[in-house]
Amino acid sequence: EVQLVESGGGLVQAGGSLRLSCAASGFTFDDYSIGWFRQAPGKEREGISCISNSYGSTFYADSVKGRFTISSDNAKNTVYLQMNSLEPEDTAVYYCAAVGAHAWWHLCMGVPYEYWGQGTQVTVSS
Repeated sequence: EVQLVESGGGLVQAGGSLRLSCAASGFTFDDYSIGWFRQAPGKEREGISCISNSYGSTFYADSVKGRFTISSDNAKNTVYLQMNSLEPEDTAVYYCAAVGAHAWWHLCMGVPYEYWGQGTQVTVSS
């Protein structure tokens, strides 16, 4: 059974940091790309970052570039999203998702993700 479990969300003041974790199981981690998405109330879901465990490529949306860093620990089957300089606009439910990497070569965003976690709430106060 495929499982993606997010953790690390919480309440933080503007300018603070959080590190989200996405623990994966039930598939061959090295063959998949992992993406982070977020959805704020009343807004569409936004793809903010991803990493291809097969090709090593990464992606960052303009809204988080320079503030967020994605990394992957293949030994732990876990992807991390380090979020620094958080802003109230970053408040959302954050989801991780997985998609087979080989069909999309180095691309990991704008592709149809197959598996999704349950989400973790991030709230940034001003």
